[in-house]
Amino acid sequence: SGPMYYNGIYHEFYQYNPDGSFNPNTSYNIVWGHSVSTDLVNWITLEPAIEPDTPNDIKGCWSGSATIVSGDQPVIIYTGVIDIEKHQVQNIALPKNRSDPYLREWTKAGNNPVIQSGVPGLNSGQFRDPTTGWIGPDGLWRIAVGAQLNGYGAALLYKSEDFLNWTRVDHPLYSSNASIMFECLDFFAVLPGSNNGLDMSSAIPNGAKHVLKMGMNFGEDVYVIGVYDLKRDAFVPDTDDSRLWPRIDYGNFYASKTFFDSKHGRRIIWAWTTETDSSSDDIAKGWAGIYSFPRTIWLDNDGKRLLQWPVEEIESLRRNEINHQELELKKGDLFEIKGIDTLQADVEIDFEPTSIDDAETFDPSWLFDPRKQCREADASVHGGIGPFGLVILASDNMEE
Repeated sequence: SGPMYYNGIYHEFYQYNPDGSFNPNTSYNIVWGHSVSTDLVNWITLEPAIEPDTPNDIKGCWSGSATIVSGDQPVIIYTGVIDIEKHQVQNIALPKNRSDPYLREWTKAGNNPVIQSGVPGLNSGQFRDPTTGWIGPDGLWRIAVGAQLNGYGAALLYKSEDFLNWTRVDHPLYSSNASIMFECLDFFAVLPGSNNGLDMSSAIPNGAKHVLKMGMNFGEDVYVIGVYDLKRDAFVPDTDDSRLWPRIDYGNFYASKTFFDSKHGRRIIWAWTTETDSSSDDIAKGWAGIYSFPRTIWLDNDGKRLLQWPVEEIESLRRNEINHQELELKKGDLFEIKGIDTLQADVEIDFEPTSIDDAETFDPSWLFDPRKQCREADASVHGGIGPFGLVILASDNMEE
């Protein structure tokens, strides 16, 4: 929730259950945890930034976003749960003391909830996760809120002059029958072939595309690339065929959120990763769920796919590099990488086939379900030039 860079400090807010390391859906006391860093690697954990202590969030402070308004005013907009039926509204919080470099204390706006659910066809129990704000063609602020509208997923659009008082636009930013609900929304601009990030609170250059990221099926972060039609004030995807919408990551990676890092002019993405241990293990170790390492994210040259790479700061954690170059491997060859005696290793490999003439012909249907294709054509299947990759050794019981 609400990552941002402000006055030399990176802030990461997150859903935190102070009652213990168990499923937050069983608790009505979800707060906004808060950690700060100067380098994205070493973090200081602070007291929670937002806690459920008003009628507008008494059953939990759920996800949301942070926006830097007018260049120097951080604003948090978040979902409040107001009753045991989990009806949801949107609230705002502002830093109590902007001179505090860590922004430890936050004050809730007096006019909360700033957005309520009174929309025909809206399921008020599926109405959450407001995005970071952006400036529209009329100079007004916009945000989108994830929703279930008339049984379909929708990104409801709202606008404001001051980021405190909001009016619903009479049409969604985008809606689709691909899912019954859109949650954990993100909306940002990208330039094809440029790894420079774009600040959504500034003018977006010509030639830019937009990305709408949606949490679908309560576990899959998918995205669609398109254009933001300024006249219609709507997002127009390059394709409406949801079977062709890629996931941000096909592993364990959900509720991702990006922000513009003005220090380095890049866009950074974070996500929540659940672990594969048991609930009893979670309680024993004292946490449940971790954050992925932050990644830089940008659009490829042809404007069709997002590219990602861990932020350069991760290299400060690396030690004892082992490097091999210009290795020639023939089919069936194995090359053992010796000298690795560590609990964790980062591995970067570049393969350069001498020719792809013998490769299988690409079948466009593979795009409809990449995971199915990977299961069926895994490393045990021999192709024209493969398989090639990294062989990992494991103990017999697969514990190591």
